[in-house]
Amino acid sequence: MMKHRYSFQEPDGSGTLYLVATPIGNLDDMTYRAVETLKAVEVIAAEDTRQSRKLLNHFQIDGPRLISYHEHNKKSKEEAILSLLREGQSVALVTDAGTPGISDPGADIVRAAVEENLPVVPIPGAVAGIAALIASGMPTDRFTFVGFLPRDKKDRIAELKKIQHRPETQIFYEAPHRIGETVKALLEVFGDREISIGRELTKRYEQFSRGKISACVEWVAEEKPRGEFVLVVAGGDGELENSHVESSWWEGLTLSEHVDKIVETGVSKKDAIKVVAKDRGLQKRDVYNEVMT
Repeated sequence: MMKHRYSFQEPDGSGTLYLVATPIGNLDDMTYRAVETLKAVEVIAAEDTRQSRKLLNHFQIDGPRLISYHEHNKKSKEEAILSLLREGQSVALVTDAGTPGISDPGADIVRAAVEENLPVVPIPGAVAGIAALIASGMPTDRFTFVGFLPRDKKDRIAELKKIQHRPETQIFYEAPHRIGETVKALLEVFGDREISIGRELTKRYEQFSRGKISACVEWVAEEKPRGEFVLVVAGGDGELENSHVESSWWEGLTLSEHVDKIVETGVSKKDAIKVVAKDRGLQKRDVYNEVMT
């Protein structure tokens, strides 16, 4: 049964969880509605309270109580935030920069609030991935937001192989200390496609670098650029190596977890490794080395 809730319906006694987008660099990108919402709520749940305090001071917002909600404390803080909402207090969720729920733990508290049918209202604003996409010069009618790739090289390569043939434009986030390894992995798996790299978006030293991935590898090696990056990469040929790539039940599982799920069906581990290799388009020895070592 569908549960309907109108964002602007009369209050029913519970507080509202507001998802407030904040600037990704330039403070002038803060919306009027975002400022007014932050002034009106009782509590602001921030990924980094130090960063959010600077934002609140800039816009002279001093009423709400500021609490932390981030990847490392989300389980302990989730019930506290839900309790505030149940009691009728409204909470604004903010991330360090950009829109909450995109590459941060915000999606978890939203899911919990939705399960209780508590009001959840988005206050839209800046998203780094969309800003980089529209300035990339690549097709914007269809795109896949990938976000951050796994840190482990094998997992990173495996993740890229799952999406290498997808025809739509693809968007990645990356930190400065991993940008070199990421562009090398893109070249290895995707080949020498077109790429646009947005760096320090909306900030004073905002920069876009466009060209082939091979040229990007050289640029990163020579310049060792700093800042946060958004990589926008041209889509693939649309041909899938196997029929499971587009709609795979195992997406999100590690190789070991994938093998274990197959074994649970009664298949031997040896045969499960063969199945996993076929599912993911990997060499059997690569899956074996990852799972058995």
